[in-house]
Amino acid sequence: MGGTFIRLVDQGHQVHVAYQTSGNTAVWDDDVLRYMEFALDFNASMGRESEALRTVYEEARTFIATKQPNQVDTEAIQNVKAFIRKSEAIAAARYAGLSDDHIHFMALPFYESGKFSKNPVTEQDVALTMELLQQVRPHQVFAAGDFADPHGTHIVCFRIVLEALTRLRKTEAWTRDCWLWLYRGAWHEFETHEIEMAVPLSPQEVERKRLAIFKHQSQKDRPVFPGDDEREFWVRAEERNRETARHYDRLGLANYEAMEAFVRWKF
Repeated sequence: MGGTFIRLVDQGHQVHVAYQTSGNTAVWDDDVLRYMEFALDFNASMGRESEALRTVYEEARTFIATKQPNQVDTEAIQNVKAFIRKSEAIAAARYAGLSDDHIHFMALPFYESGKFSKNPVTEQDVALTMELLQQVRPHQVFAAGDFADPHGTHIVCFRIVLEALTRLRKTEAWTRDCWLWLYRGAWHEFETHEIEMAVPLSPQEVERKRLAIFKHQSQKDRPVFPGDDEREFWVRAEERNRETARHYDRLGLANYEAMEAFVRWKF
């Protein structure tokens, strides 16, 4: 939904983006060393060489060199991976036109197991989500509807959002005018007959969306969890958006470069 995201910002709407998880399990180990080496060099350039930082780096390098399949990363490595994803997300959101105070990192506890399998969802996950929703009081919420993702995170995140909105609806008047939309991108697109809102994109908007995706550098080339599709995420997204536009063109509607599709979830 990157094109719709950018369109809403361009039109002057109050847009917020919330990252429910740190995404730290989806970063390659090589990136960790690269960023830690950058930190060492930057510290040295400022005349602030740190033995503590170098020790952490050497420990991380040793751990990665002997790491076994499915072995849980050390806390330091998990943190660096989370920082990488956070910095990329900030860069993409800024490129789309968001101010920093509209970018939220929730780090929901269920995700922070350091493993492919996550912790059970708890009341804290729902409470944190309710707190942010109360703070923003959105008219529309867009949630990832890629329930076929190989690691299962998207459907867990969606269920947390749904539970939070369902609870708030019992007491908060603003939720009665709040619509929940699902979007897809990296995996299977909605069937044409399922789509309830389609947002057309121009060639220029498709390019802007692509450049925003490129800010997530750790997810380019081959991601850690690619699923059964060998294409890069941005290629998948563009081709699916173009295919949606072709479907609408064949139905007799206007011909656009691409279209993003959404399905409303009533709660």
